[in-house]
Order: sequence, then structure tokens, then C-alpha cells
Amino acid sequence: MRALLTPGARTGRVRAPGSKSTAQRLLIAAALGTSPVTVECRGVSADIRAAADCLRALGAGIEPIGQDGFRVTPIRGGEQRGECLLPCGMSGAVLRFLLPLCGALGRTAVFRREGRLPERPISPLDRELIAHGMTIEEDGALLRCRGKLMPGVYTLPGNVSSQFVSGLLMTLPLLDGKSTLTVTGERESAAYITMTERVLDLAGVRWESDGESYEIPGGQRCALPETVRAGGDWSGAAFFLCMGALSDAGITVEGLAHDSVQADRAVPELLSAMGASVERTGSGVRVRRGVLHGTTIDASSAPDLIPALCALAAAAEGETRVINAGRLRWKESDRLETTAAMLRAVGGRAEVLPDGLVIRGGTAPKGGTVDPRGDHRIAMAAAVAACACSGPVEVTGAECVEKSYPGFWEDLAALKGESK
Repeated sequence: MRALLTPGARTGRVRAPGSKSTAQRLLIAAALGTSPVTVECRGVSADIRAAADCLRALGAGIEPIGQDGFRVTPIRGGEQRGECLLPCGMSGAVLRFLLPLCGALGRTAVFRREGRLPERPISPLDRELIAHGMTIEEDGALLRCRGKLMPGVYTLPGNVSSQFVSGLLMTLPLLDGKSTLTVTGERESAAYITMTERVLDLAGVRWESDGESYEIPGGQRCALPETVRAGGDWSGAAFFLCMGALSDAGITVEGLAHDSVQADRAVPELLSAMGASVERTGSGVRVRRGVLHGTTIDASSAPDLIPALCALAAAAEGETRVINAGRLRWKESDRLETTAAMLRAVGGRAEVLPDGLVIRGGTAPKGGTVDPRGDHRIAMAAAVAACACSGPVEVTGAECVEKSYPGFWEDLAALKGESK
């Protein structure tokens, strides 16, 4: 699919899609419960479907409710014979969450990984799981696991992936005895761990933490309310909020909780730091054009914001530096390289550093053709860039937005062009 984007600013209102990160955690907690749960989420993305498909393969009953949720019947105990296939697609979260869960359930499973997922790290999570009773083997795009995970003392570094920590936090309560999980060093993307803690609290799971280690009693099951909802997704909303910074009339994104623990809730502050006019409303955020200028953006806590912010930076005056962004090389694409390539394709100026980017603004992008290389966030960032371009922008492989925001192009088309 090709998306041909007309140049120039846009204005209007958009309702944020449901948070895929929250929805994935709610689906897992519902599948590990004792009674059926309805999980509501506006717009079911490919990553959410991957979580649902894998949990269904593990024995949960998961039935879609229209386009905006699922009815989940929990996984039942009992011996499973044979090998189950878990189609995790390109979702690193689904793989990292469900790998330890397979061990807790004692399941023999094969994860089918797509895209760049086989290249993304699972170490040292795999080493901890092997040390506690599992066998894990990689075979090209397939990853096989078997064995029963045992309670005990677990240790993970905090600077590799918060998903490793979240996967164990959701799994260890299921084991037969008490476990300890120690997270060493600085925690990157710590907000995603907090998100997992909130879901466990909602499900009535008991745990204690001193800020470094978790003490987790075993033998627990989740007990979510009968109906739960994934709130609006700040990650998806960020693209439209960045577009608003290029519009005199602005763009309002509704359905966002100001008390959300999502890491990308930081986007209004970052836009303000770049000179945009930001107004919080009762149900969301409105962003309008200001005097945009370059700044320094630390990617360590909210790396998913970087492509959208860089597209905006290309239209700002001065230089923007992205620092502490080395982990972006292990996303659906090498996002340092693909973000820079996207900007250059439309006439922007970008330099790739070992763990960051330098964007030099001050020159209006002209437009062009962008190949997002299968990366949903690069495709959506190209739409931000189009709002600053003097000529059209064509995005090839535009269907890749299905991974996180299936309604993105429709929501973009509903906005109005802003006449000069």
C-alpha cells in the first residue's frame, strides 16, 4: 500500500487509539485469572492481535468484540500434550512477556518471529529462565521452549529492556513458591514497568518492592474486574500532537488521561520545550504552532517519541540533538538510520551518531518518497514531515502502521488542510 500525502499543515480533532502496551498486559492478566473478563480497547492493532493469538494458543478463550476489544476466558490447568505454536509476529513485548509464562505453565511451545524480531535481544532474560528450569533454543525465526519454571532468586539488569522485567513480574506470582526479582542499575523505560505494576495491582496480585528488588509470593491468580479498558495511547497520539505544532489552528487529540503512567505522556512537555503552544483540555491535549526551535531530547525514557519529534525538528530553527538513543537500533528497524533516511528523503538534514541523532532545521523540507522499511513509527513520522513540506510525500509500505495504529491513515484523512 502507498499513501500519498498532500503537503501542508492540518487541523482538527482526533481520538487517540487504545494503548497497545496496556491492552497486551490486560489480556495476559485476564488469561491468568479465574473468571471471564472483557478487555476494551479502541482499535485492535497487529501487536494486540498477536498477544490474543498467542494466549489463545496457550488455552485461553479469546473472542473479539467488534473492532474494539475481546472477551477473555482464562487458561485452565491440566496437562498439555504436544507443542503449541505461538505466532508473536513482530511484537517484542509478546515474546518477552510470554516466554517466561510458558515456563510457569509448563508448556512446550514454539514462538514464530517475524521481521527483525529474531535479531532483537532476549538475553539475559533467557539465561535467567534456563537457570530456573527452562530449555530455550533458537532455530532461525523460530524460538522453542520447554520445561517448568521454578521459583527462586532472579536478577536482571535494568538497562536492556523493561519488557524482561515486566515478563517476570507477570509470571512469578504463578509459581509454587516465593520468588525475588532484583533489577540492577538504572532502569530505562521505567514507566513501562510501572504500567505492569498497575495492572498487577488492578488484578489483586500481591508484591512488595524496596525500589530495587521485588518480593513476590507464589500461588497467585489474577482477579481483574469484569470489564477493563486500555486508555488512550500517548505513543500514537504523539504523531498528531507533533502535527499540531505545525498548524496555526492546531490539532486536538482526545481520549488521553493526564495521570497515565505511559512513558510517552512526556510529549506535551517536549513540544513545549521546542516552542509549541500546548494546552491541556479535560479530555486530551491541544497543540498549536509556536516559534519552533531546536533542543536536546533524551531518548532513554521515551524512545518511541523520537521519529515524530525528529520530523518536527526538521521544520524548527536551529539544531536538535537526540541523546541516549542506542536502543533505537533494535526496534522494528534501526530507527536511528531509518529516521535519518526518512528526513533526508523529504529534503531534511540529519546526521546519525553512535547513540543518537543531530537534526538541522531551518530549511523547509520539499517532499519526496519515504520507504519506512516496515517500521510503523517511521511511516507515521513521515506524515508529520509532510505537514512541513512544500511538495507531496509518498509513503511506500504504508500498511505497516497496522502494527500499532490501524486507523492512522483514516484519522489523518479526517483532518482538514490549513490554508495559508
